[in-house]
Amino acid sequence: MRLADEPCPCSSGQRYAECCMPIHEGEDAVTAEALMRSRYSAFALQLESHLMRSWHPRTRPEPPLISPGTTWQRLEVVDTVDGGADDEDGIVEFRAHGVQDGEVFVMQERSRFVRRARRWVYLDGEVH
Repeated sequence: MRLADEPCPCSSGQRYAECCMPIHEGEDAVTAEALMRSRYSAFALQLESHLMRSWHPRTRPEPPLISPGTTWQRLEVVDTVDGGADDEDGIVEFRAHGVQDGEVFVMQERSRFVRRARRWVYLDGEVH
């Protein structure tokens, strides 16, 4: 089975081709949540170029951004505040479930997103 036909890593219930793949290929995310989901999927699929492109240049760290010993298993969206198609900023809180070097973990973050040149970008986040 091709990756495009498989379930999207972001746990949306959609096929990858209908969910995060178009954003990974350069389409603009319509909402902050859609960008956050695409970023989670980029971590899961090791698409560092998307992570760099979707991170605000003022807060973006130097690569590498992906830990090779981490396998991402599923995503839960906990809360969203604004971040809609007509908003200029938004917050998405999520739980990312994974395994790192054989240890199961859950990372919870409240992420801030802003529009930059009319495109959603990740600004920063507070890990809980």
